[in-house]
Amino acid sequence: MVRVTDLPEWQALQAHYQQIAPLHLRDLFCKDPNRAERFHLEAAGWFLDYSKNRITQQTMDFLVRLAKACGVEEARRQMFSGEKINRTENRPALHVALRNRSSQPIWVDGQNVMPQVQQVLHQMAQFAEKIRSGQWLGATGLPIRNIINLGIGGSDLGPAMAYEALKPYRHPKIQVRFVSNIDGGHLASALEDLEPAQTLFIVVSKTFTTLETIANATTARRWLLARLGGPELADRPQCPEARQIVARHFVAVSTQREAVAQFGIDAQQNMFGFWDWVGGRYSLPSAVGLSLMVAIGSDQFFQMLEGYHAMDQHFYTSPLHQNMPVILALLGIWYRNFFHAPTYAVIPYEQGLCRFVAYLQQLDMESNGKAATQEGTPAAWPTGPILWGDVGTNAQHAFFQLLHQGTHLVPCDFIGFARPTWSAVRQDYHQWFADHHDRLIANLLAQTEALAFGKPADQVRTEGVPDWLVPHHSFPGNRPTNTLLAERLTPYSLGSLIALYEHKIFVQGVIWQINSFDQPGVELGKQLASKILPELISPQQPPLGHDSSTNQLIRWYRQHRA
Repeated sequence: MVRVTDLPEWQALQAHYQQIAPLHLRDLFCKDPNRAERFHLEAAGWFLDYSKNRITQQTMDFLVRLAKACGVEEARRQMFSGEKINRTENRPALHVALRNRSSQPIWVDGQNVMPQVQQVLHQMAQFAEKIRSGQWLGATGLPIRNIINLGIGGSDLGPAMAYEALKPYRHPKIQVRFVSNIDGGHLASALEDLEPAQTLFIVVSKTFTTLETIANATTARRWLLARLGGPELADRPQCPEARQIVARHFVAVSTQREAVAQFGIDAQQNMFGFWDWVGGRYSLPSAVGLSLMVAIGSDQFFQMLEGYHAMDQHFYTSPLHQNMPVILALLGIWYRNFFHAPTYAVIPYEQGLCRFVAYLQQLDMESNGKAATQEGTPAAWPTGPILWGDVGTNAQHAFFQLLHQGTHLVPCDFIGFARPTWSAVRQDYHQWFADHHDRLIANLLAQTEALAFGKPADQVRTEGVPDWLVPHHSFPGNRPTNTLLAERLTPYSLGSLIALYEHKIFVQGVIWQINSFDQPGVELGKQLASKILPELISPQQPPLGHDSSTNQLIRWYRQHRA
């Protein structure tokens, strides 16, 4: 494989960068007042304005040529065809099958996987309806009103983010909480005010061996048994009486029937499966989203899948120069590899997306935070950027000082909506909050304008500012942004937004020649933790074979833990 930096298309971009780098966005808009007409796109319910980027039409032409030279079109076909593009793990990355709303089959190893996908979705819908309608009763005969999702990584970030985003659509009598951290305080705070007889746990672990998840599930089982059956029962989770209680208050999302059954869960009825071609960070549309489906109902969950599917189809069928995920990916390449910007920020102007940046951090940095190419050679070029951000307008009062006047170039994605989310379900919303949304979006649009055009020193002086204060009141501008707008945050628009970023990240991985679908960097720390744990809790002083720093920290912890 030819190194990406050796491609003539890359070299052409390098030369083009030297020409365009000195240009200011003020100059680009002055020379082409209608550039917003050229640099915008609509797809799957989203409007993208990318005119406030440090680009010309020639820039985009060069970038598209690079994408073609790197085989983005062929890689796209391979992914949608079920080929084993996750080469280090020898399996497909076929999350698009989870939200395939067409009648078209999708094949893996000669088998159409869509009947399996549909069967699990049907099983999920039946279960969700039982909970929502009050048909599912706990061990004491009371209906379930509290759901605790026990998972970590993609088994937590996706459903937790989506639950927060789609709160206006949730069942009014059902609350869902998410526990991921092995820190006992996380589970303790989630359980603190709950009625055990009306609480159900969804244990989400593909292997049913995930350290954090199984530790939390085991403690949750003890808590439940102690309160519904007494302290003695909590110490005998395998006895028939205990297993009857557990069977009414635990379900599993996993692939390991034997381990699930051993825990006390009915693996035939109450285990929801998924497949090894589903990566954790892409798994929200699978059974991993069961807690979300319980909260918002199957109809709204399927609307989310429709949004995913619409963006999938746009990505799969649109030419590269009119393809929203491809355009965002190429702009990211432009800043990461030619402007050498190590980070980018995502700023949703919607409180419901308060967990969205955390979700994207895993999606992006676990996918493309790699230093080895597909061939196993070192990547001699920068790969995945650091992603960060927060919701507007909070972000404006936190880190926008750095964005506007700092020494770092930080490209930003701004996300907003024409209508407030809660107005879709609350009739009294406009009575109390009519002007809030207009103020919110005014801030969004003002920030992108300010970042792009700044406030030159000459303009500051004309306002009568003393010379010694002029540098403090000047804004350099020329800070690039993308603006993504949709009509309202709904299950559909959330699904299409997630798919947009998924495909963007995939395209960048193809260009960087890395595998976006494995995550070996997650494993080393886990392996070392399993070695350190017995050294922390051993009754006797254990022999320590770590470095001097780790040995010292283990001894300090052992001395103080009691």
